[in-house]
Amino acid sequence: MAPIASLNADASFKHWIASDLRFWREREGLSLAQMGQVMGASRHTVSNIEHARDGWNMNEDHADRLDRHLNLNGHFARLVRYARTAHDPDWFAEYAKYEAKALQIRLYRLSFIPGLFQTPEYARALIRGARAIEDIETAVQDRMNRREVLAQKNPPLVWVILDESALFRPIGGPDVMREQLALLREAAIMRTVTIQIVPQSSGYYMGLDGSFNSLTMQAGDLVFVEAPNGGRLVQNAPEVRDFGTRWARICASALPWDASRDLMTQAMERFA
Repeated sequence: MAPIASLNADASFKHWIASDLRFWREREGLSLAQMGQVMGASRHTVSNIEHARDGWNMNEDHADRLDRHLNLNGHFARLVRYARTAHDPDWFAEYAKYEAKALQIRLYRLSFIPGLFQTPEYARALIRGARAIEDIETAVQDRMNRREVLAQKNPPLVWVILDESALFRPIGGPDVMREQLALLREAAIMRTVTIQIVPQSSGYYMGLDGSFNSLTMQAGDLVFVEAPNGGRLVQNAPEVRDFGTRWARICASALPWDASRDLMTQAMERFA
């Protein structure tokens, strides 16, 4: 059997898959192109998976073809399944790399203003409250640096949907919230940004069970789901489509752009 890569802080299921794929290809004496024929993929795809390059991952069809050809009793299928469902405590570092290259960014937030639109004071209050990071100022600066994606020559289209509760939760106190909401309201009129609010009057709607980020890349769509002490990357096509449906149903509960901006103004006035 192929050597099993250990899952330490520097290793992931993605690198485990890369290592095992290369092991079996070389053991069978197959070229990249020949392995591509086995997997139903191009030579280029096999090479990128073997090098664990960003945006390139083995899917269920690849895994099934490999397992049947090599008689591995579902080895690669299990790795792909674990890679899809495992929570990674360092998920944000990987997410930030994808975000910087995204063509479109869709952010749904249930509780807080998204990091791309946070003021330093709001971010500092959140990070300090979480008590998970010792170097708070470095973490705040890293969050502010993410906003450079909005200033690129060809910035991504950014679509944000917020639950109304995020506007009225007094993170950092009235002064911090007033400044934060002013920034959010100005961001809402940027050419490449759309911000909509789901009002509390909607009652139950699809998004109440958790926040997520969806990115459109050159190679397709990705979804990132946050969780306490971790998160996970979703690249499985059926699950990505499910999140697309979820996004559409959340949108159906959101206010139009102008009414959403009016609600931001009302929230600012509450903190005056």
